[in-house]
Amino acid sequence: MRWSQTFIPTMKEVPADAEVPSHQLMLRAGLIRQVMAGAYTYLPLGWRAIRKAEAIVREEMDAAGAIELFMPALQPIDLFERTGRREAFGNVLIQFDVKRGDRKVPLCLGPTHEEVVTDLMAHHISSYRQLPLTVYQIQTKFRNEERPRFGVLRTSEFLMKDAYSFSTNLDQLDEVYQQMYRAYCRIFSRCGLEYLPVEAESGPIGGDASHEFMIPADNGEDRIVHCSGCGYAANLERAETGRAAPSISAGDQDGLKPLTSLDTPDVTSIEQVSKLLKCKPRKMVKTLIYQADDKVVAVLVRGDHDANEGKVRRELAAESVELADESTIEKVTGAPVGFAGPVGLDLDIIADHDVVEIENAVTGANEADKHYVGVNISRDYSVMRTADLRDAVDGDSCPKCDARMDFVHGIEVGHVFKLGTKYTDALDATFDDENEQRRSIIMGCYGIGVNRIVAGLAETRHDENGLIWPLSVAPYDVLVIPLNVTDEKVMKTAEKLYAGLQESGVECLFDDRSARPGVKFKDADLIGIPLRVVIGGKGLKDGVAEVKWRTDADPTLVPIDSTVSTVVTMLNERREEESSSIPA
Repeated sequence: MRWSQTFIPTMKEVPADAEVPSHQLMLRAGLIRQVMAGAYTYLPLGWRAIRKAEAIVREEMDAAGAIELFMPALQPIDLFERTGRREAFGNVLIQFDVKRGDRKVPLCLGPTHEEVVTDLMAHHISSYRQLPLTVYQIQTKFRNEERPRFGVLRTSEFLMKDAYSFSTNLDQLDEVYQQMYRAYCRIFSRCGLEYLPVEAESGPIGGDASHEFMIPADNGEDRIVHCSGCGYAANLERAETGRAAPSISAGDQDGLKPLTSLDTPDVTSIEQVSKLLKCKPRKMVKTLIYQADDKVVAVLVRGDHDANEGKVRRELAAESVELADESTIEKVTGAPVGFAGPVGLDLDIIADHDVVEIENAVTGANEADKHYVGVNISRDYSVMRTADLRDAVDGDSCPKCDARMDFVHGIEVGHVFKLGTKYTDALDATFDDENEQRRSIIMGCYGIGVNRIVAGLAETRHDENGLIWPLSVAPYDVLVIPLNVTDEKVMKTAEKLYAGLQESGVECLFDDRSARPGVKFKDADLIGIPLRVVIGGKGLKDGVAEVKWRTDADPTLVPIDSTVSTVVTMLNERREEESSSIPA
């Protein structure tokens, strides 16, 4: 492709409203342009990169045994009502009525396709002999993102690969899950991404198996707990703290202070109480009252820690867990919000492992404007059991190898998880098993943000001059630059090299613009094409072209007659190098 015949509107200055490197560089390199908040046009370079990432995704999904189909973005709202997700999505769901004759038809633009694909299977799957089955599509999704930002990392319209597996039993689901997991590792490796498979919270239906694939990035919105020792990684909702269950005892009785009630008027927060009583938050016990399904329970965590509702839900084997409302808290504790404590509390109580080790703790006294000091477990209160119930914090021990864990930021680019029968129960997607018993199909769901692959590369593979593409996703393999387009010999040689590379199957961009060499070099660095071939008058006199990888400091001088073969060899060697890290 000739530069003069395509559309690459590069920008010299960093756009004022672009917050992160990927957004800045994708705008400056002429990959995207904003239409409105949350919606972007992909320009030729950007769309070529998207299509290459899409092709890799498609190849690996096909190789994993998934079958491609294509479902509509326009969906009937009643499917979301049947699964309860119309209310769950809230304003995120883009919904509207269309007029058809004398009636209004409520519709939505699909944020995802669980409902549509499950309804499809409900109509066509009837026997265990038709299962297992995995289908996928690459389709545009729509979500009313209230705060679109970071370019194409958070938008209202985005391109997604979503796959759905349908199985008769958990063994089948586990097998497909592992196939998808391996396919995702290959996809992201082939795309040249540095990524971490991260254990993730899957919700009450999804069981224990759920993984997010994260791109470590300083500007990532997700926080990941990561152990550099063994590679363990989990998102904040799922991360274990590495604490073993302690023994529950009252400790050394000689060191225990008497239980004492103190006046703490209008002081309800950990910060306020610690300041008033001159104690550290780590010496306090937070008593949180939760509604777990139909039961009210108390959860204790250290004052400087936050309870993890996913862990609480799993520990209580509850379908749903949420903080109790003010009236419930006052009813069970006898005090307004901010004064709950475990002493004398007539509820089932579970505690985080760390709570047991606090001697002479400060807690609420279950009385307005009162707190206890000198609170000790076993002597003053008891708990049903302890468990890991809190969010991990920087410096916690790894649950796998006991090394120190650290927090890193990440960009989510993919997610695999087990759905169970949530959607098949709601939409009556069942099958007859071997004993002719009717059972719900078991589902898995597997998503990849195709846009995010490209944005993730832009975010993590760049320098001060511009983008640095891997060959696998680069819009073009080679950029051919004649330095002086008015020099007949230069242009004749450049045209010959351009034609020869194309005949050899190399994807080339030919910079035939009448521009200064400095402008061409700056644009070349900015758009990040992996390999550059420069033809200048001086080099022609010596019979050589300059060949340079995007990240090399200096070019290699190659005889004109062997430039095409040399470039092809260099590309093949680089591809082999890039493919060496792809998992089997």
